[in-house]
Formats: sequence, structure tokens, C-alpha cells
Amino acid sequence: MKTRCNIAIVAVSAVVACGLLTSCSQKEEEGRPEVTVQAAKVEKRPIRQIIGTEAVLYPKNQAAITPKIVAPVKEFYVNRGSRVHAGQLLAVIENRDLAAAATETKGSYNQAEAAYQIETTSALPEEWQKAEYDLKAAKENLDAVQKIYDSRKKLYDEGALPRKDYDASIIALTQAKSQYEIASMHMAALQSAGKKQQLKSAEGQLTSAKGKYEGAAAQLGYSEIRSPINGVVTDRPTYPGETPPPGVPMLTVMDTSSVIAKAHIPQDQAAQLKPGNTATMKGPGDVEAEGKVTLVSPALDPNSTTVEVWVEAANADRRLRPGSSVTLEMVAQSVNDAIVVPASAILKSPEGATTVMVIENDKAEQKEVETGIREGNSVQITKGLTGNETVIVNGSYALPDKTRVKIAQATPAEEPAAEKPSGDKDKD
Repeated sequence: MKTRCNIAIVAVSAVVACGLLTSCSQKEEEGRPEVTVQAAKVEKRPIRQIIGTEAVLYPKNQAAITPKIVAPVKEFYVNRGSRVHAGQLLAVIENRDLAAAATETKGSYNQAEAAYQIETTSALPEEWQKAEYDLKAAKENLDAVQKIYDSRKKLYDEGALPRKDYDASIIALTQAKSQYEIASMHMAALQSAGKKQQLKSAEGQLTSAKGKYEGAAAQLGYSEIRSPINGVVTDRPTYPGETPPPGVPMLTVMDTSSVIAKAHIPQDQAAQLKPGNTATMKGPGDVEAEGKVTLVSPALDPNSTTVEVWVEAANADRRLRPGSSVTLEMVAQSVNDAIVVPASAILKSPEGATTVMVIENDKAEQKEVETGIREGNSVQITKGLTGNETVIVNGSYALPDKTRVKIAQATPAEEPAAEKPSGDKDKD
């Protein structure tokens, strides 16, 4: 009986002690401080990695037209601001001398062409017969002159003939020999080369005449200044009657239907871009246009060690003007269904790990995470969160793990607190 009483006493004592411990634990928990924090719900939404920079606009295409000949301007057909199309006549340079030269060479070309036609239709035997006749006549003439020379030389040696008659026979003999040699060479040429060489000679003369004519026509054509592209005349420094200096453009035409923004960015940012990435171009006066990255230079600029990037955008309304500065926002990467938290929720532990403070059962719990894309004040979480948590965005610095917290105000992840512009004063 006594033993049973002792057991009952021990049991009661245990129950009392447990109750006291529980009560003490509750009192200790209630005695812990409660920290007021700001928090935000983790979101699942699209996020983009944007690379922003300043750039200068250039036209898609441009032609600085420099005359190939130096002469006064006869007439202009366009002014600054005129819209032109490819092949349109813009100006004419004085060209009367060039026109005369073209006419002269055209005549020579026509003459050579006619001679070639005659040569290709002529019969070779007739040419040979004529050559043989010329050679025979030259030989007979040479023999006759030779006899006269021999007779007069004999008389001259005997003193029966004046010196001038003897000299005349020498001249006649020389001329007869020359005619015979020419006739012999012509006959030999016909016999050795034949019709092929005659045609080749005639063809060569025709080709030479044609080349001279085309050269003169080209020079005449250079006096007509035409636009090589569609666009707008942006510069015309010369006036009619003036002679443009050699090598100086007399007209500039720009195609501004599309513009190219050229920027220089650091190497690490350029490594994230590739042709085809979408981009937004923002110019003065709230002008905005959508474009694409068309070039990421494979080489560094030796002066700045940066990478040149081109973004092309349509400019149908011509509101983006070449030469002006614009702001580029290039989308290097995008994720449609990302876990996103405010950047202020990201912490660094003393060990170097990336963490966030998650609120569970009114307590702050530290969780290690991995981050991805950052867009403005939003950061993608690639590992460590499920997307259903609430994270502390303000007041988590140096906050011990398991601390009781009270949410004072929730800040949406996509709408970070706006900063006031510098120089603005608070209003009452």
C-alpha cells in the first residue's frame, strides 16, 4: 500500500514538473523580443536581363557623292531635304567638251565596225590576186628603173650625162625597190597568215575603237550625278556655277527609313549578347522604337577595350535622327516563369553564401539560395525557394535565425520603393 502511494506521488510530481516546464517555456517564448519587418510575397512571373547603355544613331545607308571629273556645276535638281530614289538625276556638270569627244570616238567606232564587216565578207582569192598583181607590177617597174639606172650610170661615168640626171635615176631606183619590198611583204603576209590574221587585225581595230568610244561615253556619263540609293538629301554645300574641290562630296544622301545605334559596352556584358536579341531604343522627346541587335563585334576597341554593338530599328516616321544620342535597353536573356524576389531580400552570409530570410509561423528562417537574372530591383531565384514563401525585404540584416517577427508593411516584388529625384524637396 505504501509503495502504491509513493508511485502516485512520483507521478503527480512528474505531471506538475512537466506543467511547470511547459509554462516556463511559454513564458520564455513570450518574453522573446518581436522584430517588426517589411516583407513581400515571392512571385512567379517573367523576368528579363537587360543591358542598358548610351549610343549614337547612324543611318542604315549613306552615300557621300563625289564627282569623278572636275568641272563647274551646270544645274542642281534637288535641295537639302529632298527625297530621292536610286538612279534619280541630282545634278549636271558642264560637259560640252566631253560630249564632243564622245561624238568623235563614236564616229571612229562606226568606221572600224564597217571595215570589220567588209573584211569578214571579202573573198580571200581576190585579195591574193590583187597582191600578186601589185607584186608583179612592182617587179616590172623595178626592172625598168634598174635598166635606166645602169644606162645612166655608164653615161655618167663616161662624162656624157649631167649629175642631176644621174641622181634622179638613183632616187627612182630607191623608190622602186621600196615599192617592190612592200608588195613582197604584203604577199608574204597573205600567204603565211591567211584570212585568220586579217580578221584578227580588223577585230583588233574594232575593239580599240569601241574601247575609246566607251571611255568617252563614260566620261560624259560622269557629268550626270545620280543617287545610288533611296533616301533624303542631307547636305549640298556647292551652288550652281561653282566647281567642287577634288575629293569633296557635292551631295550627301541618307537612307533614314532605318537607323543603327552604335554603342560600346564592357566585355562581360557583350558576352551575354548575340545578334537577334530584342532591344528598345529611346531618343529625345519620348521617342521610342523596338529593334534588334545586328552586330556584336568579335574584336575589342583597342582604345577603350570595349566591344562595339549595333542595334537596328525601323524609323518610318523619321523621328529618330542620325547623329543624336539614344538610350539602349538590350534583352540579353528572359525567363517566362521565374521565381522572383526583391533585390533587397538578398543577403550575404559571413561564409559568402547567398541567403534570404523567409517568414514561417511568424518566425524568420534563413534559407540559402542561388540567384539568376536581375532586372532592376528584382532578382530571379534559381534554387532554394518554391515560390510560395514570404521573404523579408527590410529589417533582415543581422537578424538572428528563428527570431519572432511582425510584418509591418508588404512591398510587392514587382514594385520596389521609388526613389525621389535628386534636388526635389518634400512637400507638406
